[in-house]
Amino acid sequence: MPPKAAKGEYIETDTGNKISRRSHIHGTQHIILGGKTVIQAEAVIRGDLFRSSSSSTSTSSDQNQPAPSAPSVAITVGRYSHISKQAVLRPPSRLHRGVHSFYPLKIGDHVFVGERAVVEAATVGNHVHIGKEAVVGSMAILKDFAVVLDGAVVAPGMVVPSWCVVGGAPARIVGEVGEGYAVEGADGGLARERYRLVGR
Repeated sequence: MPPKAAKGEYIETDTGNKISRRSHIHGTQHIILGGKTVIQAEAVIRGDLFRSSSSSTSTSSDQNQPAPSAPSVAITVGRYSHISKQAVLRPPSRLHRGVHSFYPLKIGDHVFVGERAVVEAATVGNHVHIGKEAVVGSMAILKDFAVVLDGAVVAPGMVVPSWCVVGGAPARIVGEVGEGYAVEGADGGLARERYRLVGR
């Protein structure tokens, strides 16, 4: 049987998210997509790695136990963000008092994550570009309008300031984002156009 046409590859949600049927999304109840987000084929999103409260020891057979006040959120992705093929998003983790704990990964609006990139950051700001095969270490913080070049390795816990370009392994600041970034016609302003073209 021939493969399905590309147009049928994406599922579109009520909020306009376009998710490839060939993506690998685990723990959907712990993932929030802001709308108009694209998740391409073979992207991996690990919502099953989340911080559970120590009191929630109930099992599925424990029907009488009250539900927690708010579900644990592992990953939040903002509007018009683009998760490329084979990219991996997973919550950051660290040892705390001898216990391996996961913390939420928050990704802002208009974020581009390149092919085969791995992101374990604590926070990715708005209008951030993460290049192809880049690695963003656990608990790193990428501020608004930051650019991570292809193949860069951002060390765990590193803070990348706004308007900075980082590259290398380990990553270091190699430049500044030019004026006009994130306006229509410039690289950062292409999020809506990328979204529109998906699934056509």
